[in-house]
Amino acid sequence: MTDIAPHGLHHVTAIASDPQANVDFYTRVLGLRLVKQTVNFDAPDTFHLYYGDGAGRPSTILTFFPWRGVPAGRQGSGLTTATAFSVPPESLGWWQNRIAGLGIEHEGPRTRSGPTQDGEEVLTFRDPDGLVIDIVAAPGDTRSGWDGVASVPAEHAVRGLHSVTLSESVPEDTVAMLSGLLGMQPAGEDGDRARFAMAGGGAGAVVDVVADGRPRGLQAGGTVHHIAFRAPDRETQSRWRAELVAAGLHVTEIIDRQYFTSIYFHEPGGVLLEIATDQPGFAIDEPLLELGRELKLPPWLEPSREQIRAALPVLQVEQ
Repeated sequence: MTDIAPHGLHHVTAIASDPQANVDFYTRVLGLRLVKQTVNFDAPDTFHLYYGDGAGRPSTILTFFPWRGVPAGRQGSGLTTATAFSVPPESLGWWQNRIAGLGIEHEGPRTRSGPTQDGEEVLTFRDPDGLVIDIVAAPGDTRSGWDGVASVPAEHAVRGLHSVTLSESVPEDTVAMLSGLLGMQPAGEDGDRARFAMAGGGAGAVVDVVADGRPRGLQAGGTVHHIAFRAPDRETQSRWRAELVAAGLHVTEIIDRQYFTSIYFHEPGGVLLEIATDQPGFAIDEPLLELGRELKLPPWLEPSREQIRAALPVLQVEQ
């Protein structure tokens, strides 16, 4: 087992289609803050949109590549099939009423057994592209959340990421990586669902692995592209990379993502994993109070700003 363990989830990145519909849903329905409006550094004719709490702190971040015209994906094994957010337990009924009042189909709330004696209450629905979102009643989550343009009262605001669900045809191999190389701790089972905790567990530090007999999923619109775990600094990230390479994994070099640095590799079931640093964060190129209002580019793309801007649709953003 490694002596380096993740501090929790850093972010989840998914694939969307229409960027304006994406902004409207995550800011006006879920009440998240658009903390960065930039581009996919590997394909700069496409937005990369980051949502989170007021400062875009690690473990609150959901990001999207909105590729216009992208075909719909298909849920199945080898994918991250649910992204969960945390809310106070007394807020779950409020969220059910809100989602129902907006005409969004949903399931639950339902009780899911887990490492705690009382289990957890979960509300499930989908975003405009079909991405599966869980809202989890999470006692003890002290994160403040964000009460921006969506008229979500502060006491009910989303606190940040809660967990992700990996669907695997051979879950044993994935479990071995999570509990071995990635240093996560088993934290309970519920039928075919096994839970793994980072940094003591709790909201923002949970991975669920589910045995899934469906055919392999198709990664496209409405599916998760990758999930990222937290490393406190680049030194820790470098040590982790060395351990993963020594274990025989194909790991990318450390890549500068402007707001953090990253390494990428695949777990045995095929899900793309990332380890991202907590620093420097999203205020590196714009003031905290102005996050997400304007298109930001890294220095190496700034000379092409005019061409990049011309290739992107205009976004209407309220903050």
